[in-house]
This record gives sequence, structure tokens and C-alpha cells, in this order.
Amino acid sequence: MASTHHHEPVTAEFLELSPAARRRFILFIVAGVVLMAIGLIMAAMNIGGHHEVAAAHGASEGAGASVEHGGDHAPIWLRRLFASLWQSNTYLIGISVVGTVFVAINTVAYAGWSIIVRRIAEAFSAWLLPGLAIMLIVFFASGHNLFHWRTEGIMDPASEHYDAIIAGKSGFLNLPFYLIRMVLFVLIWWFFSERLRKLSLEEDQLGGTGFWDKSINVSALFLVLFAVTSSIAAWDWVMSIDTHWFSTMFGWYVFASWWVAGIAAILLTAIFLKQAGYLRFLNSNHLHDLGKLMFGFSIFWTYIWFSQFMLIWYANLPEESVYFNQRLGGFNGQYTWLFFFNLIINFAFPFLALMTRDAKRQMIMLKIVAIAVLIGHWLDFYMMIMPGTLKADSGFIIEIGTALVFLGSFLLLMTKRLSQASLIPVNHPFVEESVHHTT
Repeated sequence: MASTHHHEPVTAEFLELSPAARRRFILFIVAGVVLMAIGLIMAAMNIGGHHEVAAAHGASEGAGASVEHGGDHAPIWLRRLFASLWQSNTYLIGISVVGTVFVAINTVAYAGWSIIVRRIAEAFSAWLLPGLAIMLIVFFASGHNLFHWRTEGIMDPASEHYDAIIAGKSGFLNLPFYLIRMVLFVLIWWFFSERLRKLSLEEDQLGGTGFWDKSINVSALFLVLFAVTSSIAAWDWVMSIDTHWFSTMFGWYVFASWWVAGIAAILLTAIFLKQAGYLRFLNSNHLHDLGKLMFGFSIFWTYIWFSQFMLIWYANLPEESVYFNQRLGGFNGQYTWLFFFNLIINFAFPFLALMTRDAKRQMIMLKIVAIAVLIGHWLDFYMMIMPGTLKADSGFIIEIGTALVFLGSFLLLMTKRLSQASLIPVNHPFVEESVHHTT
């Protein structure tokens, strides 16, 4: 419903990143590097290490476990570095592409309310190409330390490292095909992100509805491709770490984690910009809708989590249940507390905190919940990746340091992209509807 009291013309707003904000982002990177260095030194000296536990339990995690069949592993400190880089980068690539998914969904839905935050979502894709470069470097550098299926000879019947189950997946899990998928998927996401942004910027300059019409077609095609590529990416980048294990719901599970974290990131960015004096047309109605999305999809993530867990628990098949056995009681219960904390921070807290209408319209409450959701789903990826790669050798100092480096780098790239165009698409056909949006 449009308001009859609002007559202020919609004009362009441009972000000017203050030196203080830039220093803050760089400080994140510096603090992350320091934490990584401390963590790497501690891991190298085996301060608080648990590799003895991992060795003792390596063959006792149940049938279907990712038992080490051979191949020399890198030192613990290096393995943790590889795993933490992979975890944070995979998480951040997902948030980046979710920005484009958000734009595309609202475009094909003819949604007007979201135009105010469209440029924020567009800016997230700045991480896609750097993320791809990091992913390739870590993948090649890590060898079989991240992915057991890359162990030399593991698919060769004549090798002492041969694994019949993994060999049966060689048609999908082979190096050339894997790399083609990795590069192709991210490039597809990047291409459509750039295409939608270019149409949006041209619309700013020239006006009219032609660019909007083209955006609908581009968005529809992108969403079809993303539905397929995101699921396969989840299998490749995360599920193939636990090579023996499988879940038909895992693609949806990873997408749900990416999606709710992406919504939280869009919301948090919008709040910070509003508090810095930008986005003058952003009001409590826009925040309410973003809050509802974060609230609703936190429940959706929990639904997927429970459905996957319940079906595997009920069937009680060793080749499926090993995944949860490792996270619930394996490695002397190292991950048990995190298993339950994952549910508290990603479901119980946002559910209870955002249950009322007023809570979804208060910046301070939305900011707290959004930060908790972003941390919570980073921990969700930690739970997906660390037990399969590090067993009982995981920790948090290196991992938090890596996350801070990625956070500072992402903010520098995202805000730079955000400053290159008006924060409000002034010539979008629905911009007035967004400005006058009420709920």
C-alpha cells in the first residue's frame, strides 16, 4: 500500500567509505593473520593437540567411515590451515552467490519492496572470482589432505590403498571432471551476477522498462541453472569430504545454510548503511520483511536438518549413520557440544528472538540475530567439514583467524563494488513502490 504523505523525490545515493571503516576492515585482516599465526605455532608444537585420539579412533567410527587407507598426511598445522581456508571460502562463496539469487528471485516475482536493498545484494558477487581462485589454490595445494578420494591409488585395484566404494564413484569423483565442475559453476554464477548488475546499471543511466524485461529472462535462466549447480557444488565441495557417506538431502541442506546466512548478511549491511546515514528511504517495513525472511528460513534450515537427521537415524544404516555418529559421540565427544549448539544458535535463538512483529522491526534486535545467524552458519560449515578432514585434530584459533581474514577481505571488495553505483536504483520501474512500501 502506498503512502499519500511521502513526496520526497528519489535521488541517487553514493557510498563514500570512510578511512575509519577501511581501517576497521584492514584491522580484521591483521587480527586474523595474528590469530592464524598463533594457532599455527600452537598446532605445530601440538599445544592442546588431539592427534593421538584421532589415531586411536581412526578405525572405530563404524562401517562406512572415512578410514585412512594410506598416503602420508601433511603436518597437523598445515592440514588445519587447508581445512579452515576451504571452510571459510566455501561459506563465503555461498553468501556471495545468494546475493544474486536474492536479486533473481525478487525479479521473477515482480517484487517491488526489495529494490531498496538490491544494490547490496548485487555487491556480494564481488567475492566470486577471488573465491574461485582461492578454491583452486587450496584444492591443488592440499592434495588428499582435504579429500580422501584424491589419495594416490585409491581407485586402482592393484594399489594397497584401493577402496572399492570410492572407486565405484570414479565416474563422478575424478580430477578433470571435478575441476571442470568447480570452475564452470562459479563462472556461471559470476556471469549471471555481472549480467544482472550491468542491466541494472544501464537502467540507472537510460531508464525505461526494457532492461527490466531483460532482467526477468536472465533471472529465470539463472535460477534454473543455480538449482542444479548449487546442489552439485554441495556434493563436490562438502559432501565428498566424507567420501563413503551420502545424503540425498544434502544439496538442499547446504543451500538452506547459504541462503539464510545470505539474507542475514543483506539485512546486516542494510542496517549498518542506515546507521551511517545512507539508505534514507529504508524503513522499518523493509527491515520487517528482511527479518521475516531470516526468521522463516531459519525454520526452513531446521526442517531440512531434522528431516535429514531423522531419516538417517530411523533407518540406522551404518553407511549413513556414521556421519552423525562422528559428530555426536565420535572422537571422545569433541563435536557433541557443537552439534547441539548448532541447533540453538541457528534455530532456537532466531526463532525465539524474532517471533514477535515488533522484534522484526527493531534494528538492535535484527542486528544481534543477524550476527548470530552468520556466526551460527559458519559453525554449521565447520561441523560439515572438520570431522571429515581433521577428525580430532580440529580447533578454533586458526579457523577464527582465517574467518577474520576472509571477512575483512570480503568487506573491502563488497564495499568497493557498492560505492561504484548509486545505492538506490533510481530508474527501476518499482523504485517508488519500494520507497512507499508498508507492511
